[in-house]
Amino acid sequence: MNNDLQRIKQRFEIIGNSQGLNRAIDIGLQVAPTDLSVLITGESGTGKEVFPQIIHSFSARKHGNYIAVNCGAIPEGTIDSELFGHEKGSFTGAMESRQGYFEVADGGTIFLDEVAELPLSTQVRLLRVLETGEFLRVGSSKAKKTDVRVIAATNINLVEAIQNGKFREDLYYRLNTVPINIPPLRERIEDIPLLFRKFASDFAEKYRMPTMTLDDDARRILVNYKWPGNVRQLKNVTEQISVIEESRLVTADKLLHYLPDYNPTKLPALVNKSTATEPSFANEREILYKILFDMRNDVNDLKKLVLDMLQNGNHGVDVSRESAGIIKNLYKEETPYISSPQHNDYEPKTYSQDHPHIQDTEEIVEESLSLADKEIEMIKKALEKYNGKRRQAAQELGISERTLYRKIKEYNLD
Repeated sequence: MNNDLQRIKQRFEIIGNSQGLNRAIDIGLQVAPTDLSVLITGESGTGKEVFPQIIHSFSARKHGNYIAVNCGAIPEGTIDSELFGHEKGSFTGAMESRQGYFEVADGGTIFLDEVAELPLSTQVRLLRVLETGEFLRVGSSKAKKTDVRVIAATNINLVEAIQNGKFREDLYYRLNTVPINIPPLRERIEDIPLLFRKFASDFAEKYRMPTMTLDDDARRILVNYKWPGNVRQLKNVTEQISVIEESRLVTADKLLHYLPDYNPTKLPALVNKSTATEPSFANEREILYKILFDMRNDVNDLKKLVLDMLQNGNHGVDVSRESAGIIKNLYKEETPYISSPQHNDYEPKTYSQDHPHIQDTEEIVEESLSLADKEIEMIKKALEKYNGKRRQAAQELGISERTLYRKIKEYNLD
């Protein structure tokens, strides 16, 4: 199987040995002999257009026509005519009848690149072709038959497009019979030096100049860069350096001129609250942790204050005034860090010289650190504060109303 993969890579000029890339090629070879529809997903610039060619070349339709259509490059007003053809006089400028791509590709394969760009009306026509093999020319009422294998590709999350009403759910499931995902270049780190070397060699031959090489620091930058444009961006950068730089040894400083957004720290990106649809569970957990740690720090500060007073003999100081701010914060959260078997509410204690020892000692109760208990407690307080109004309670908690509703159901708080 490894020999087959290497032959296919050489034939279609595929560079790389990453596991995700090999898996995508393997799925393409397995599905090729069938007539199943295939949906290829991946970011822009990952090389999705190569995989339909592999599938077609190893299928029983390899002697039939192979037509690649970029759905995003065809105007919405003419795309139905391009795909399904039209009759003479069906619209202004239709001087004669014309076959569409589905009619021309009969017995072969049609590749619909950027399929998410299709208008909803065209998606209905495409769904009919996939289900029955029938289509109508623009301006005609006579159904025509076609035997075409459809392979589609997109760099858009179709599940989100369905939720936004921009893509038909039934068409998605019809196209997604066999999914193939092409990994982005940042997940193919071991392939980056190989691709650079191949591109550098190709451009050296094209422009008749010596091949470029990278020093260690430049190679490290090349591997650590995030490559938002994937293989296409790497190829463009390699070509720019080949043409512009006189020295054939590329250093880190030179390479950084072509990667202005390079960030060596790889810090996590900040999420814009205005665009975030719903806070994740991790964010809610971090909020709870912060509250717990703040409470613990307040208690520790209170302990240090009392201990300092006992060690220094400041028994005449009014403890309530010294620690009022800390205790107030504790009781603001209504968390039972401090409770007294004799007192339900907090009552200030005053110590005097006549009573050098603490007579009425308040008991420190170990608090549950369960996140679920804290969530239930905070949700109940928010609902009580706003008299059961979930929207206002959700805003108070810093979560979405949908998350609040789910947690109410989860904890049986109705």
